[in-house]
Amino acid sequence: MVVTQTNHLAGTEALLERGRDLSTPLLRAVVDRLAPPMDTVAAYHFGWIDAQGRPARSDGGKAVRPALALISAEAAGAPPQAGVPGAVAVELVHNFSLLHDDLMDGDEQRRHRDTVWKVHGPAQAILVGDALFALANEVLLELGTADAGRATRRLTVATRKLIDGQAQDMSFEGRERVTVEECLEMEGNKTGALLACACSIGAVLGGADDATADALETYGYHLGLAFQAVDDLLGIWGEPAETGKQTWSDLRQRKKSLPVCAALAAGGPASEKLAAMLAADAKDGDGEHPGAHEDFSEREFATRAALIEEAGGREWTAREARRQYATALAALDGPEGRAMPESVRAQLTELADFVVERRR
Repeated sequence: MVVTQTNHLAGTEALLERGRDLSTPLLRAVVDRLAPPMDTVAAYHFGWIDAQGRPARSDGGKAVRPALALISAEAAGAPPQAGVPGAVAVELVHNFSLLHDDLMDGDEQRRHRDTVWKVHGPAQAILVGDALFALANEVLLELGTADAGRATRRLTVATRKLIDGQAQDMSFEGRERVTVEECLEMEGNKTGALLACACSIGAVLGGADDATADALETYGYHLGLAFQAVDDLLGIWGEPAETGKQTWSDLRQRKKSLPVCAALAAGGPASEKLAAMLAADAKDGDGEHPGAHEDFSEREFATRAALIEEAGGREWTAREARRQYATALAALDGPEGRAMPESVRAQLTELADFVVERRR
């Protein structure tokens, strides 16, 4: 069993490393197009330099989306390199969203170091985020092919849904209750849409028909929901040394994440006590940004986390991650019974396993 787990991890890391190796040169070249100081700010965000501008080898993220875009190209019978512009475009949109989300949420740490707005100021975080979004479309459209136009349309729709999801997420913070269905819709927009795009964009650039691209998109959408369910668990119970965020990160932000929504829907003493606490929060907020509760002790956050777990929110979310994982893999049966090539299925299964088993 140890050998199997080791081989599994090695295979996953190889896929992620390939995604980084093939996409990073184009990503860096595209980011270099930005005018100063945006080029430097973006380089800091991606982990290529430190806050003083010195070369760095910081954690640049998991690179799941680039890896998926390259596998997507292979699903169309094209070489993985055909998916590189799509991988870069999706990574640019993803990081555009991170720059803005960190500022809106007041997050001071990402990937174990200070966020861009904390180091370079809110204005630069906004400008660089906007610039990355523009570059994402530019890198696709400059290919000048019909398939590039199809890919750009998918990316644009996914970006609009991502923004919808962020708006929903923020609106939930000031509400006493959010249903599980509302939460899943929000997370499908905020996380599922872009991951779905990553899973189809390489295939589109590789010349796949819409039916094949749609099947891959369905896989990616449900993988995104599994990814976010795991993220929600880590946002409450993750270890800061592994996640790079504060303890009880999502509770500090009043996030109505899946564990919270599931706990509130469960009923019972723990659920009712949690609901009363959140109702008091909503009244005390008085319209201000629901950022970190500076006046709360660590014991207060621990109490809330314990209530969520007692009400069943943690267990329900873990089950939901597995359910979405299974739904994602079922989509690989392909349109009209045309299964994905076995090598592609194996790689997509490898990354799906990584998503639901990760600890950061």
